[in-house]
Amino acid sequence: MLLTIRDETTSGRVSNELTLDVLAETVTVRELIRSRVYQEVDDHNRRVRTAKAAGNPYNGLVTPEPDEVTLNGPRVAGPAGREIDFNRQFAVACKAFETNGFFLLVGDHQPMSLDEVIELKHDTVVSFVKLTPLVGG
Repeated sequence: MLLTIRDETTSGRVSNELTLDVLAETVTVRELIRSRVYQEVDDHNRRVRTAKAAGNPYNGLVTPEPDEVTLNGPRVAGPAGREIDFNRQFAVACKAFETNGFFLLVGDHQPMSLDEVIELKHDTVVSFVKLTPLVGG
């Protein structure tokens, strides 16, 4: 089943949209975040390996820390780009969810826990609403 994922501001403006292929009709919030972060990191790392998107910064749920950007420049795909560590990105995203860096809306429901099970339907839209910039990955 294809699931629509949106990044939104608190005012409702959509800043990014992607689709995830999920295998189950029920998932935990943690599994949903894992799937999203895995796809973003995998897409980025493939671009880095093939140098097909030179100059494009990594645009994921979690962005590099400001000190790292200052020292190394933005993470970009291409010969000068670096692969990104999925486990680190995933850990930062889970911590951000738990500390209210962002919240999810699944349809009109707001899950409150990483272990909360959510039911997905063919037309489910999941919104990631960022309350603060998510850095650290």
